[in-house]
Amino acid sequence: MSEKKVVAVVTGASRGAGKGIAIALGSHGCIVYVTGRSENEGDAEVPGTIYATAREVTEAGGTGVAVRCDHADDAQVKALFDRVIAEQGRIDILVNNACWQGNALTSVSGQFWEKSLECGEMINVGARSGFVASWYAAPHMVRQDKGLIVFTSAPGSMHYCMGPSYGAHKAAVDKMAFDMGVDFADAGSNVACASVWMGSLTTERLLGMMEAVPALKANLEGTLESAGYTGHVAWAMYNDPDMVAKYNGKTVIGAEVGKSYGITDIDDRFPPSVRDHTGCAPPQFGAYKVKM
Repeated sequence: MSEKKVVAVVTGASRGAGKGIAIALGSHGCIVYVTGRSENEGDAEVPGTIYATAREVTEAGGTGVAVRCDHADDAQVKALFDRVIAEQGRIDILVNNACWQGNALTSVSGQFWEKSLECGEMINVGARSGFVASWYAAPHMVRQDKGLIVFTSAPGSMHYCMGPSYGAHKAAVDKMAFDMGVDFADAGSNVACASVWMGSLTTERLLGMMEAVPALKANLEGTLESAGYTGHVAWAMYNDPDMVAKYNGKTVIGAEVGKSYGITDIDDRFPPSVRDHTGCAPPQFGAYKVKM
């Protein structure tokens, strides 16, 4: 591998999974561009800012770079990738985690028509933001002939979870990873695109929900996965010489991939597979294709 530091972009990294993934990549020495909209505490209902995450990336052993970016604004996304290329000359890992700042609305009780219409933004922002970020990253990855794009997903793409807007978003990114993988393969590139199913994560939001809803706590007790685990998994995937053959176009379960590399998590244990808890398996898309 090159002596140059690996350059990563983690979107939606002010808090939650994005924050954990960014810090994990930092622990492997990466230069991590941390994106999000929260610049000051109080900008969102859950604590966290891009600057705090970037500091923790650096403290973990990497180089954290905070970039304020609203991923619903294509011009801001373009500016982000222009900056990364201008400063680093390459992009090696892209983690598409940006979703929608109001996603807590999807977790309130009630049927989908009883929730705010704003929940539809999870589809608009969550799915489209990953497409746009990948659109800007892909040409550079293909040109340098190495790269990994990861979508953070969950088994909610295959079972009911918090309503149709959440499920549609996760199903969309699973399929998007497959279709992007087809294009990368057809281009003959050494670039992989994968969707990674994460488990129930130790984020501030979920831990708070578990304390507020005893039934949820009882259901998830013992199944949690650290917010940063997917970052360690992505690092292992990127450094696997068979990365493209193993992962391009695939939806994979992060806990299962991590176990294959010997990556432990909370209490130095392997996190449980969501396959066991939910009974769901990643989608298997057909080989038939129509290319224009």
